[in-house]
Amino acid sequence: MKLAALAEAVGLDAGSAAGAEVTGFAIDHRKVAPGNVFGAFQGAVVNGEDFIPAAVSGGAIAVVARPEAKVEGAAHIADPVPRRAFARLAAQFFQPVPGTVVAVTGTNGKTSTVEMTRQVWRMCGERAASIGTLGVTTPDESVVTGLTTPDIVTFLSNMTGLAREGVTHVAYEASSHGLSQYRNEGLPVAAGAFTNLSRDHLDYHAGMEDYFAAKMRLFTEVVEDGGAAVIWADDAWSGRAMEEAGTRGLRLFTVGERGEAVRLLSHTPGHLGQELEVEIAGLRKTIMLPLIGAYQVANALVAAGLVLATGGEPARILDAVARLQPVRGRLERAAITAAGAPVYVDYAHTADALGAAIEALRPHVEHRLIVVFGAGGDRDQGKRFDMGQMASAKADLVIVTDDNPRGEDPARIRKMVLEGAPRAREIGDRREAIAAAIAAAGKGDIVLIAGKGHEQGQIVGSGSDMRVLPFDDVTVARECAAMGGNE
Repeated sequence: MKLAALAEAVGLDAGSAAGAEVTGFAIDHRKVAPGNVFGAFQGAVVNGEDFIPAAVSGGAIAVVARPEAKVEGAAHIADPVPRRAFARLAAQFFQPVPGTVVAVTGTNGKTSTVEMTRQVWRMCGERAASIGTLGVTTPDESVVTGLTTPDIVTFLSNMTGLAREGVTHVAYEASSHGLSQYRNEGLPVAAGAFTNLSRDHLDYHAGMEDYFAAKMRLFTEVVEDGGAAVIWADDAWSGRAMEEAGTRGLRLFTVGERGEAVRLLSHTPGHLGQELEVEIAGLRKTIMLPLIGAYQVANALVAAGLVLATGGEPARILDAVARLQPVRGRLERAAITAAGAPVYVDYAHTADALGAAIEALRPHVEHRLIVVFGAGGDRDQGKRFDMGQMASAKADLVIVTDDNPRGEDPARIRKMVLEGAPRAREIGDRREAIAAAIAAAGKGDIVLIAGKGHEQGQIVGSGSDMRVLPFDDVTVARECAAMGGNE
């Protein structure tokens, strides 16, 4: 495909390489092949412009970079926002893409919502996939692990690969990092969803307003003209999200107790699930959701809203919601202790998410709720006290342990968490902490292991000293339960 055709489609000047044949796109100079277009971006740590000469030596025919960047030996496609320009240019190359694409943003619930959207579509007869924290989940439910929001080249390549496999519908997670760095741009997005907003990633964003603005790019720029905005109506930030979507002129689908498109009329927790009375597009029905936790209701109904917004039939959507399967590491029941206490694993790694997970389990607790959790290193330090305080206020027994310490001193991280939970037990070794919680659990108790969810490793160290130690909370919980909690 000629560079001139790609550039013209998005209003860019291909310069001296207009007639060149494009073979691919790269943002890592080490992966450049002859005929590639290279994206040179300034990052928080690394400046991609420093690698322009190496990319050109590797065969790059053009470089997308800031106007002031120095490019020699290849065409300079200059743009003040090079990440965006590169994404839009690359999206013209990576074709075809699935015909119906939706995205989900918010602090909590993205992973569950995109996976539930995939499931509902599949049960409605569509060939659907999801992309996010769990990786790429295909119609046959095989999973390829990856980042929450992969780089733009990987993202678009995945989309094209799915389309060539016959996938017609895709739901993907749109993280604040991904949105602010234009990692999922260019292709038509039929609908976007907003789940909620609470403190997270303030090591990256300047504050909550900046964090919210990054999320709102989904509505203000990413969703196509005439597309839909599906918004959980019962969050403190929902009103502002509706305003952003309304200003853009998107079709609004609100969801929740205050929702209009998908209204939750009643919600009754049961032993293995929840009875919901839901009204969707005028159809009122009582269904059993086979998942526990109020926030699982929110995730399921936002997924229903996305399917509705993209042409799904209300009756089939509700039937599908009643058959949803648990999402890996999201209130996943991992084991039953010898005393009969269930052990759940959840990805909750913010104060609000931790509180929501505890509240989700509370109706099922007859005696005590035991929580094991920690906080990640080299990340937002301000949330550590809040997490400790939340666990201390809502759980009966709290054990503070290590999460992914990365380059920080684990003891220092635990100390910051314990300042919010002064009566908690401190057990640094995560396996020992899980074993202690299971050993302490008696009849009528529930154990919650929070923070890592689906993750298969524990990150220790940083830079060249970084190691990923094999560690799966679900597997460890089962091993400890089988041994009666004794390690």
